[in-house]
Amino acid sequence: MKILLLGKDGQVGWELQRALLVLGEVVALSRHPASTPYGTLSGDLADLAGLRAAIGAVAPDVIVNAAAYTAVDKAETERELAHTVNALASQVMAEEAKRLDALLVHYSTDYVFDGTGTSAWKESDAVSPVNYYGDTKLQGEQLIVASGCKHLIFRTSWVYAARGNNFAKTMLRLAREKQTLNIIADQIGVPTSAELLADVAVLAVQKTLANPALCGIYHLAPTGETSWHAYATYVIEFARHNGETLAVEAINPIATTEYPTPARRPLNSRLDTQKLCKAFSLQLPDWKVGVTRMLMETLNK
Repeated sequence: MKILLLGKDGQVGWELQRALLVLGEVVALSRHPASTPYGTLSGDLADLAGLRAAIGAVAPDVIVNAAAYTAVDKAETERELAHTVNALASQVMAEEAKRLDALLVHYSTDYVFDGTGTSAWKESDAVSPVNYYGDTKLQGEQLIVASGCKHLIFRTSWVYAARGNNFAKTMLRLAREKQTLNIIADQIGVPTSAELLADVAVLAVQKTLANPALCGIYHLAPTGETSWHAYATYVIEFARHNGETLAVEAINPIATTEYPTPARRPLNSRLDTQKLCKAFSLQLPDWKVGVTRMLMETLNK
């Protein structure tokens, strides 16, 4: 089996480089041109012609897209770039997947919903993004589905990894520097590790190639839920318990309205994962399992 991975240097892409190797040959690309057995290729999603050429050169059985425009606030002003990367590039990948009869694996976001209410979002719930980033991700989903290609779209939330920057690392840095932290407490979601996103994708690819009826949109996140404030508190208390010297004395909960940003954030990012678990016979871990693992790696470096 031949697999084309796009976005290899991102948090999810890095984990996918590891996880996909058990399935077959992996051609992993980033935005920068690289030498491959199929020529010098680039996986720059802003270059639609180059992207189409790269897919054509590799002619993969599976395309895994871990690349995206994810600067939520910048997307409000960099609209053309966000739209090209998140929507139009998804269309190119879908069209090529359809032409090659390949399976397209794509990651999306809870930001396709408006964040109202307190119930976990189901795949069948009405979509209504509250910011332009969410709008472009939704367009990407819709273009993939409309293409008629075989696809797996995983909507997820609050992604982190031990590699690169993440919320927990930022909280640890601030906790070393400041005595008081003010953290948003009215946005509720589930921190999701890049490891989990990669490993579930590999299992789902295997089962979907054997049974294409499994194609579709799925919600993927660990069990449980938390707020950014409770997440920060957990991270800081864990670090302190494990011998970290921290300056912080107070972690104050604040409302989203007290921390204005260019892009609106949904207050409810809970995702219902029953469809995924049933389709692929999965048992998902509690969110603290992955966060604890990441913290152990981060603190022991």
